[in-house]
Amino acid sequence: MSTKTIKFIDLFAGIGGMRIAFEDVNTKCVFSSEWDKFSQKTYLENFNETPKGDITQIDASDIPDHDILVAGFPCQPFSNIGKREGFNHATQGTLFFDILRILTEKRPVSFLLENVPGLLTIQKGETFNIMKEALNELGYLIEYQILDAADFGLPQFRKRIYIVGFKKELGDAVNTFSFPIPKSEKVFIKDYLEVDPKGYTITEKTQKNYLFKKDDGRPQIVDFESEIQVKTLVASYHKIQRLTGTFVKGGDTGLRLLSELECKRIMGFPEDFKVPVSRTQMYRQFGNSVAIPVVKEIADRIKSTLTKTFGDDYIE
Repeated sequence: MSTKTIKFIDLFAGIGGMRIAFEDVNTKCVFSSEWDKFSQKTYLENFNETPKGDITQIDASDIPDHDILVAGFPCQPFSNIGKREGFNHATQGTLFFDILRILTEKRPVSFLLENVPGLLTIQKGETFNIMKEALNELGYLIEYQILDAADFGLPQFRKRIYIVGFKKELGDAVNTFSFPIPKSEKVFIKDYLEVDPKGYTITEKTQKNYLFKKDDGRPQIVDFESEIQVKTLVASYHKIQRLTGTFVKGGDTGLRLLSELECKRIMGFPEDFKVPVSRTQMYRQFGNSVAIPVVKEIADRIKSTLTKTFGDDYIE
């Protein structure tokens, strides 16, 4: 049986969570782009390559041919956090058009886009409708669904919208694609905690004057008895926010931040993933990344669809 390596590109690559989910012995990343210098450093450390910089400055014709475009494009303009400016945002709101620019030039057979669920409702749905119409005009059939990491083997609530597209000329074969089904079994944070990590203590002053200034059950505190899924890890976790943060009993003052290892675990990263940046940057990078097990299940289904569609030209 003849085989073909499936090639994909990793746009808005961050620290490579999407790449980990897609790459295997028969699937190769042929191009990556990420503008943030700290994320570039982490990406280099783990994949032995530095992503190209600002995608808006890269000519689409200079990007290698590929089968799948993968992009966890910046979510700030579409998030519930902030002003929800959408396409009116002066910078990031237009980055979706760079995805369109590359799709137009390179014509990959498929793509996967990831964003926050607020993408569906911003500007009363107008932003998402514009996106769907633009992708349709380019000749792609799309499917989209909101999936939660807590339903796919991670102890963290993390809902994201995933948008999968296939070229229309593939015909009925694309109907073989379906999103993964949420699992009934749940995992709990108690089994993902690290025993007594050093250097993550939250000061008694911060606890008294801020975290526990009100007796309202916040913030979320966990320990080795906690049979729950934790709140979404956000990029601003290092700011120790009482409403959005999850903290762990332990440390010199009785309370600490999630450790680096715990962040890896609740996002689905391998434990040997290297983090060559500061603590602040580490939290930003994992908070901006993807839930790897969810993306991997979607990736496997995309690749299976390509295999069924093209037969021996692709390997499953």
